[in-house]
Amino acid sequence: MHLVNLLVDGLSLGLVYALISIGFVVIFRGTKTANFAHGSMLVLGTFVIASLHSKLGFGGAVAAGILVSAVFGLLVNRITMVPTRDAGTDVRGIITIGLNVILTAELTRRLGANIMSSGAPWGDATLSAGGLRLPVSRLCALLVSVLIIGGFMLVNRYTMMGLSARATAEDPEIASMVGARLRRVSDSAWILGGVFAAVAGLFLTTYPSAGLVVGTSEIAILAFPAAVIGGLDSVGGAVAGGLLVGLSQSLVSGYHDRLGFLGNGFDTVAPWVLMVVILLWRPHGLFGKRPLYRI
Repeated sequence: MHLVNLLVDGLSLGLVYALISIGFVVIFRGTKTANFAHGSMLVLGTFVIASLHSKLGFGGAVAAGILVSAVFGLLVNRITMVPTRDAGTDVRGIITIGLNVILTAELTRRLGANIMSSGAPWGDATLSAGGLRLPVSRLCALLVSVLIIGGFMLVNRYTMMGLSARATAEDPEIASMVGARLRRVSDSAWILGGVFAAVAGLFLTTYPSAGLVVGTSEIAILAFPAAVIGGLDSVGGAVAGGLLVGLSQSLVSGYHDRLGFLGNGFDTVAPWVLMVVILLWRPHGLFGKRPLYRI
């Protein structure tokens, strides 16, 4: 039963990582920009939720946190990404690093040494069945993540907005020639990245986590190896990568007594080791496309 507990915990955690990874991948596909400010966007949305839940209630605070994170993503795109569209992907990536430093510094100043609660109604409740003992928060994360990821996959596959996004990811120039609005696609990508980050942040900071702390963005960065493992241009790969990272972290943590020779805290290193191994085998990730060059 211990193994089953670890697997369920790893799946729920992996789907939360998948949410963050999908946001990262959507931004990369839509704008060819690696968003290194994704972790701070997550903390921003979660900080708003934790700050407002006592005033607006849990539902109102979650809506406010998602809205703030989405608007922040939109502003980042309009103010920094659109003006530098022709400057190159490396310049835009460096800009997101700067934004991450600025936003992290401000959120760190506001948080200090405090631990902020999101006010989730399920608290530290657990469910027990057949020898299994699972936190309700993990089950909620599992259910909500499946619904959001499933809904996004359907929209991405069967709507004009999804078609425009996929066409832009393949070839922005040709996509614009056949009617795709590149600015709308990039706006949507950054908005979705903010939404997914805020929702994921909520579940990363509920039980069994202590709450929102300064180091939360460092936990969120584990979604980066998830995105790389799956392939930076693959939404399905982001889900697979998230699940692999979540399961590896849960299993290594659960069996730490047998893996003591690897040292304490290896569960936080395991996803990065997994990423390196997979990249040595498949340099473009499990589902990433190998670029084609004309000679």
